[in-house]
Amino acid sequence: MAVRDMLVTTIAVKYTQSNAVCLAHDGQVIGIGVGQQSRIHCTRIASAKADAWYLRQHPSVLALSFRKGLKRSYKDNAIDQHLMDDLTVAEERVWKSAFQETPKRLSRTEKTSWLRGLEDVVLSSDGHLPFRDNVDRARRSGVQYVVQPGGSIADDQVKQACDEYGMAMVLSGVRLFHH
Repeated sequence: MAVRDMLVTTIAVKYTQSNAVCLAHDGQVIGIGVGQQSRIHCTRIASAKADAWYLRQHPSVLALSFRKGLKRSYKDNAIDQHLMDDLTVAEERVWKSAFQETPKRLSRTEKTSWLRGLEDVVLSSDGHLPFRDNVDRARRSGVQYVVQPGGSIADDQVKQACDEYGMAMVLSGVRLFHH
């Protein structure tokens, strides 16, 4: 499974805008961050998207009772808002209107606990990981495998970070970004 996910993520970053980081799990892309000025920002975006993907699978989210006749796009937005902690008064009103009965939100502790179950995620980067902060952030989103070209002066520090977390890292030797 890890090899398949390494291929999925690497193909995804090859065909996206430069400065791309992609996360995959079980054969599907679950988060991608692209076009940022630094690799860590791409990693943060991809990881946040992966976290949101996994939180959407929480039993309480799957059990949400939507108002009859609500279109799928409104349901998707209501789920995203259900997982947010900082809705405006207007957003809160719209969110509540999507349900037959206003659901209880997940607490930060419940979210953190649930996210600990996200494991065996693969990260691929179209360019080298310049600092260990990418590995540190990715691990919080269940990353266990990393694919990157290597070639950074900090490769040893990135490798050490992977070793500390028990993560496997593959150095492909191939830069896939477009500039």
